[in-house]
Amino acid sequence: MDRQSVLPFSRKGVGAVAVTPIATLVLAGSASAQDGASQISAGDTAWVLASAALVMLMTPGLGLFYAGMVRRKNALATILQSFIMVGVIGIQWVVYGYSLAFAPGNAFIGGLSWLGLRGVGQEAGPYSDTIPHLAFMIYQAMFAIITPALITGAFAERMRFKAFLIFMLLWATIVYDPVAHWVWGKGGWLGAMGALDFAGGTVVHICSGVAALCCALMLGRRHGYGRDEMMPHGIWMTVVGAALLWFGWFGFNAGSALGANGLAANAFVVTNTAAASAALSWMFFEWLHRGKPTALGAASGAVAGLVAITPAAGFVGPMAAIAIGAIVGVLCYLAIMAKSRLGYDDSLDVFGVHGVGGTWGAIATGLFASTAINSAGANGIFFGNAALLGKQVVAILAVFAYSFVVTAILLKITGLISPLRVTKDDEETGLDLSQHGEVAYNL
Repeated sequence: MDRQSVLPFSRKGVGAVAVTPIATLVLAGSASAQDGASQISAGDTAWVLASAALVMLMTPGLGLFYAGMVRRKNALATILQSFIMVGVIGIQWVVYGYSLAFAPGNAFIGGLSWLGLRGVGQEAGPYSDTIPHLAFMIYQAMFAIITPALITGAFAERMRFKAFLIFMLLWATIVYDPVAHWVWGKGGWLGAMGALDFAGGTVVHICSGVAALCCALMLGRRHGYGRDEMMPHGIWMTVVGAALLWFGWFGFNAGSALGANGLAANAFVVTNTAAASAALSWMFFEWLHRGKPTALGAASGAVAGLVAITPAAGFVGPMAAIAIGAIVGVLCYLAIMAKSRLGYDDSLDVFGVHGVGGTWGAIATGLFASTAINSAGANGIFFGNAALLGKQVVAILAVFAYSFVVTAILLKITGLISPLRVTKDDEETGLDLSQHGEVAYNL
């Protein structure tokens, strides 16, 4: 299904007007031109380009969000792992990533017809009649950039930078690009089946969250994990990062309407509403459980709410968003509490927030989706259509399995080229100095 909204009004049927013969000729010529070519909208184009800029800011914002939660000796390396994705995937997407994800192909992968953006120009493309193809491409590039960056929180403080670069390039190519095609590409099998993902619940959050779990398991725990104190060095940085993510998420979700229209407004409203609801639910649940509310909990809850509303943003209303956010705040908190009992070291809880939050968001779409919000979508269980939930579950399971298995294979391949982990001495020194020869703070 295309991530394109139904316009809130029709340009046809405006009413009859009296025209002169010359005006008739002008209007006839204009109509002929409109019939023969797509109509680019300045408003839609401006909104999508602005949304692309908002989503771009999310990746360095993610770096701040993550860096505040690591120890001081790893702060700069953690920021760089997110920031450099703008460079690495920014090039990969232009050269071949966009073609693999969105060019005409088969049910599982796009073709190679758009290599190097050949044929991707200023005219409208196959995914929107009202914005240039290049605008759609660069907007999608920002999703491709942030998705692998999300994974970095799982192996924070212990992965070699060389291995990191190799793995991320492979993962974006072999995991993200095909999954994006499955859901959003023309002819992709999950989209054709009728699974709904407005802005990336399966493509971005489940895909990266499951990959993060795989990375945490395969790289092993940090030295001293469970024994030494590994307290966050700068919670203020995490809160600022969360605020930047919240700000950028309006482009992430509302921009996915691909136009300045009513559906974008709805996505904007429910995005803010779910984030607010989840921030409160996480904070109050933690308050009850631990006796004190924390800034880290409120920030984490807001991000969990943003994750959960992402697949549903174009299909649900504000009251559903409150419920989605309230539930995800508690679910993700419990998932992170379970991590210590299970013993794996997902350093910054990527699976607990993005894997679990994205899964709930996809399920919630199957519950709360309504064609009254978006006639191009489908009704969920609460509106009389149980079939949608089944399709959402199929999409969840497919992305879970593919992302986990292929991530494990890619880590093995990367390990043959470069050791995945830094040495114990380098880990104790910190990645800032051992990998990059600089530090975040000169105190």
